[in-house]
Amino acid sequence: MFRAAGVTGHLHAVDVDTGRAVGVGPDEPVVLASVYKVPLLVAFHRRAAAGALDPAERTVLAPADRTPGPTGTSIMLDEVAMSLRDLAALMITVSDNAAADAVYDRVGRDAVNAALDELGLARTRVAGNGRDLHASLLADAAVGDLAELWDRLDEPGLLGRLSALDPARTSRSTPREAAALLAMIWRDEAAPPAACAAMRRLLGLQVWPHRLASGFPFDDVVVSGKTGTLATVRNEAGVVEYPDGGRYAVAVFTRAHVPAAVLPAADAAIGTAARLAVEALRRPS
Repeated sequence: MFRAAGVTGHLHAVDVDTGRAVGVGPDEPVVLASVYKVPLLVAFHRRAAAGALDPAERTVLAPADRTPGPTGTSIMLDEVAMSLRDLAALMITVSDNAAADAVYDRVGRDAVNAALDELGLARTRVAGNGRDLHASLLADAAVGDLAELWDRLDEPGLLGRLSALDPARTSRSTPREAAALLAMIWRDEAAPPAACAAMRRLLGLQVWPHRLASGFPFDDVVVSGKTGTLATVRNEAGVVEYPDGGRYAVAVFTRAHVPAAVLPAADAAIGTAARLAVEALRRPS
């Protein structure tokens, strides 16, 4: 499926309740892109549960201070005032970069990585937020804005200069650990049960149906997840729930062979590969 779609792909799928798993390069380091917002969400809820922050705390986002992005508060023209938990909702459901950065500024990188350490996810690291990522893209490519970057992505050597596409220099994980974090949320292990329930609700409200969910077009199968998109990178990590109680955490990370803003075959391959993996897990061992 990955070859036919013109991408390289890595995948890990695990039965949330039995631990039975299947993978394709599950321990290869991968770029998280916006999937970094899942460990940020976990750290936010762990801090709130510990009393280190108030999820209802009001935050004001001025237009000039907001991180660029195509959704949510990033595109708004006026000042926005919102609670931290509502900003967290936007960062998951519509992948709002400005909202995510506001949550990140309140939680802190050290707290995110400490939470990952406490959960045993040593190969998952958050290196920065959307603001940092945006700045690195412009600096590495020596361009003035993202539109200019997209116009020049096919220049020889440019993709190799982008630290945002190098797992050693940006927020990173492995498919195995990304799926493990989702499984912990579904088993109430990533945070207290009420916090995990809140996270499951938000992940279930993600608006993008074109990747993971596209592989499970059934009314009685629930797909929750978080996408990530960056130049040649297209990802999604989530959980697929069947009416018989089966629950499967799946993380799929792809890299396209050519830079393209729209690549439907790559998006569809994520859903198809996830379906093949889940079907394998649902067959008798």
